[in-house]
Amino acid sequence: MKKSLVLFVAVCALGWISANAADVKENWAKNCAKCHGEDGAGKTKMGEKLKVRDFADAKVQASLKDEKMAKAIKEGVKDGDTTKMKAFGDVLSDDEIKALVAYVHTLKK
Repeated sequence: MKKSLVLFVAVCALGWISANAADVKENWAKNCAKCHGEDGAGKTKMGEKLKVRDFADAKVQASLKDEKMAKAIKEGVKDGDTTKMKAFGDVLSDDEIKALVAYVHTLKK
């Protein structure tokens, strides 16, 4: 009985993690890839225009702070009156934003 319960909990947890991974990739593709690229390198027309950082670069990754990234996703990024990145706080939940921050770290080459 105890083994069955442990196995059930483990299977449920793996299912949740798998679904969550699919959601974050879907959110990245839908909300981020246009500028940052599928691989995070920023080699897109919009990414090059906005001079986005290459999230695949180890040096860039070392400089990333989770709290700052989460704030940028939630509130957007402005340079004076120019919006460099729109805010996604009204589109994404706090958990989805945290998942995107974690996902960015997986893009390091």
